Amino acid sequence: MCEEINSSAENRNNISRYKMREQAFFLCFESLFSDSDIDELADNAGDARDEFLSDYAIECAKGVAEHRSEIDEKISSNLKSGWKISRISKVSLAIMRLAVYELLYIDEIPVSVSINEAVELSKKYTVQDDTSFINGVLGAVAKEL
Repeated sequence: MCEEINSSAENRNNISRYKMREQAFFLCFESLFSDSDIDELADNAGDARDEFLSDYAIECAKGVAEHRSEIDEKISSNLKSGWKISRISKVSLAIMRLAVYELLYIDEIPVSVSINEAVELSKKYTVQDDTSFINGVLGAVAKEL
């Protein structure tokens, strides 16, 4: 039984960093529509998709939830005049929150990697206009660091 648990943990963490980040994005997005905590969302997502979520995905999603007000302030302060965070699509907001969390709290990931991965997620899950918007906001946040 212990070997089976260890094997499951290895399998869920033996995926690409992009896939881990994509899992974290899904959790951040789902949290926008639920009062459940991240652990519960992760359990439900794992059951629904029949896959294990990586430790990285869960920890990032928890970090985003824990530091949401600071992350949102960074995003808000880098929006163009007249824009408010409430105008940003939920998908784009989840992508940006995750990227800003990485920029602020995960030192071993280069800034350019966090931004590039956010852009790649936005290409996959948003419309083209949102991709350049996300890239611009994250670039402005990065300049402040």
